[in-house]
Amino acid sequence: MQLTDNTIFITGGTSGIGRALAEAFHRLGNQVIIGGRRQHLLDEVTAANPGMRSIRMDITDPAEIQAAAETLIADFPGLNVLVNNAGIMPFDDAAADIDEAVMQATVDTNLLGPIRMTAALIEHLKRQPRATVVHNTSVLAYVPLASTAVYSASKAALHSYALSQRFALRDSSVRVQEIAPPWVDTDLIHRSGDPRAMPLQAFIEQTMAALASDAEEVLVEAVRPLRDNPGAGEHALVNAFNQSLVDAPIPVA
Repeated sequence: MQLTDNTIFITGGTSGIGRALAEAFHRLGNQVIIGGRRQHLLDEVTAANPGMRSIRMDITDPAEIQAAAETLIADFPGLNVLVNNAGIMPFDDAAADIDEAVMQATVDTNLLGPIRMTAALIEHLKRQPRATVVHNTSVLAYVPLASTAVYSASKAALHSYALSQRFALRDSSVRVQEIAPPWVDTDLIHRSGDPRAMPLQAFIEQTMAALASDAEEVLVEAVRPLRDNPGAGEHALVNAFNQSLVDAPIPVA
């Protein structure tokens, strides 16, 4: 995608990767609008970045998504980039009962939210001379983490959706790119400084460089070995990956 002269809406733009992407695009002179549930956090980010705008919305609520889309189209008619970034990552246990509310919130936020948000804006985006939809999935879309089974499944589903959407939009002005982060040191899980986690700034620098290309999948180098999931060897790879994290668990708050 072109990194300048855009009007960009980023969901989940108040922290972590979402805020860092918003600020990176803002520094390049784009008009950036961030979405999020908590007004005080939206105000904090926009105050720190004069000219950035915000919309309070809950990505799990279809009515709020539709209202946000109508506001965006009315107030920012040049909107040409949607970054579906909002996500939650609760731990669960697929060998036991999983709380229904947590399960539903994960799917609503990570999968149905991006689908609904894109659907609400897609006709507007198709009218732009150039437009991009960016889906933020995860390396866990390719190799699931057993202790976040529903999260991993939701990201795998969003990856699949992005593949279908890219094909469906092949003859339009809209391009679909997918960011698949590794473990990045943000508060999605618990900011800990663990050496296995990629520093946020390094991730953003590499991701912005890759977004500037026509790459359909925006991958930092740390993700590539897991992206190349070895076919029939998938079960051994997934088991070894998960065993490594059983042996050295991810720190959580």
